[in-house]
Amino acid sequence: MFQVIAIIASLLLLIFFAYRGYSVILFAPVFALAAAAVSGLSVMPAYSELFLLRMAAYVKSYFPLFMLGAVFGKVMEETGAAKAIAHWILQKLGPSRAIISVVLAVAFLTYGGVSLFVVAFAVYPFATALFKEGGIPKRLIPASIALGAFTFTMSAAPGTAQIQNLIPTKYFGTTAYAAPVTGTVASIFMLIFGLLWLEYRRKQAQARNEGYGNHTRNEPDASAATGKLPSVGLSVLPLLVVLAVNFVLTRAIPHWNPKMMEPYAKLPLYAGSLSNVAANWALIIALVCGISLAILLNLNTIKGKLAQTLNQGTTGSLLAVMNTASEVGYGNVVSSLGGFGIITHALLSIKGTPLVSEAVTVNLLAGITGSASGGMSIALDTMGKQYLQWATAANVSPEMLHRVAAIASAGFDVLPHNGAVITLLTITGMTHKESYFDIFMACLVNGILAVILAILFYSITGIA
Repeated sequence: MFQVIAIIASLLLLIFFAYRGYSVILFAPVFALAAAAVSGLSVMPAYSELFLLRMAAYVKSYFPLFMLGAVFGKVMEETGAAKAIAHWILQKLGPSRAIISVVLAVAFLTYGGVSLFVVAFAVYPFATALFKEGGIPKRLIPASIALGAFTFTMSAAPGTAQIQNLIPTKYFGTTAYAAPVTGTVASIFMLIFGLLWLEYRRKQAQARNEGYGNHTRNEPDASAATGKLPSVGLSVLPLLVVLAVNFVLTRAIPHWNPKMMEPYAKLPLYAGSLSNVAANWALIIALVCGISLAILLNLNTIKGKLAQTLNQGTTGSLLAVMNTASEVGYGNVVSSLGGFGIITHALLSIKGTPLVSEAVTVNLLAGITGSASGGMSIALDTMGKQYLQWATAANVSPEMLHRVAAIASAGFDVLPHNGAVITLLTITGMTHKESYFDIFMACLVNGILAVILAILFYSITGIA
């Protein structure tokens, strides 16, 4: 029990320091090794053989996806393609449908592989113009962006190019299109629930005669945002190419030659089997195709700043992947401690299907780490094999393990210390006090209800 207390104390300290803005890369090993020392492990071997080894394995597996995703987003941003798509959607639906316009614009971009941060920058100037014209409080903009980016397009929608949908493929031998029916049902629910909540809040504000409000912090110049945008038809092509190539390589041509892996079987950090890397390969190729097409279609616009754009995208990905990898290294140290066995036993003892236990575990760890991808990686690293064995014995589809893990990661991850939440509020010039409650409802509560619905839907229908 003392070791359990040590683990819980280290987790609480990590949450506290992350919330106060301290680097997870620095403090995750500090608190992991503190828990290890209290539990009787030698500190330096725990650091080099547990923390760093798992951290390196995570970077090896997912760095290309972080990097290429960031580069793709940066190219779409610098060419104006992301803004052109957002502007077209928001313009077509207009100020009377400002909330759904913002949600759909963000959702389309994130589903196609553009990162949240690029999407927020691209959509925000147009969102402010529409919300002003429609008399909708600015405090609802962060929740509208978050609904489109943090929920169904990140986790539930089959084929989404976000990292949260790729991580489970390594553990369950699935693809990005795992459990397409359940994923679609959950996606529709998340979209409808989020829109109903935001519309309810809009009507509340309207009844109080609350308009957009007077804001000076990070207020954009909407007229500058719409200047010299490329054709929306050409702008959307790179997104469609990413989705199409990823689909072809995972569904239409799902079988790679297993002999490709044989020469590398004895190398360190070997993936173990082709199924562990095939989904990553598909998305890597898809993103390269999308980046190449986006550059070619906008060569005149970007040629003077191509090197800068590629460099910024590449370097911008480093912090994201190292933050998550550090959290995964933390989880590897903690999972090796005796106290974690007690915690694991309690989680695996949750009654019902493995889907319930998995949903609880992923949600809790995503909340603790403040990261959907970090929490899910820790959970599946430590308990993925047990869940797969349990699912096999209970005749539960591995595809459902994939989809439930992904959806569950989009729940408690948006607690106030989440880095994406803090960044989104900074971009929009809002505070936790002004906007967090609506993010909480549109994302956290929404995500928990969606994972419950997904489990119930599969339990009743047997359809993944």
